[in-house]
Amino acid sequence: MAADHYYTSKPSVESNRQHWDFELKGHKLIFTTDAGVFSKKEVDFGSRVLIEAFEEPGISGDILDVGCGYGPIGLSLAKAFPERRVDMIDINERAVELAKINADRNGIENVNIFSSDIYEKVTSTEYAAILSNPPIRAGKKVVHEILEKSFEHLAVGGELWIVIQKKQGAPSAMEKLESLFEEVDVVVKKKGYYIIRSKKG
Repeated sequence: MAADHYYTSKPSVESNRQHWDFELKGHKLIFTTDAGVFSKKEVDFGSRVLIEAFEEPGISGDILDVGCGYGPIGLSLAKAFPERRVDMIDINERAVELAKINADRNGIENVNIFSSDIYEKVTSTEYAAILSNPPIRAGKKVVHEILEKSFEHLAVGGELWIVIQKKQGAPSAMEKLESLFEEVDVVVKKKGYYIIRSKKG
């Protein structure tokens, strides 16, 4: 069944699209989702906590959503901060297609959505913020690569925001981040989910 995990470029599971709406950061958004993408029936709790906890960084610049899925994090932030561009990436081509559909359906134009295996196709090194609800099922190596390589894609003063469950590796993620960033804080703890913000000095 590994090929049917959401962390794959071409999910083999048969398409079965659904449509529903959800309020995020004060805006009602309409989503189209599908089989073979993460949390297809509703915006997952971890992403919701991350979206609501996120505060706009103090520096100017774009935002990057790593592992965007069908788009709840990136699109809600693009809607909340219309003067910033939000780049949204995912390895899953079906998820990328859905994120583009959802951007169009919600009239969100300040986004750039494309397929990328983690940071493979990301060229900017000046993001003001990078956010991720990392794909735990993809394994610790992938999760830690998202954390490690974020540093080189952030501007000075830029911030990495991640959500991770305590039982799924929050303590080791904290340790990894503290080896990279000068400032690492747990901003929110909610039902076992940690929102961790790391700032590049």
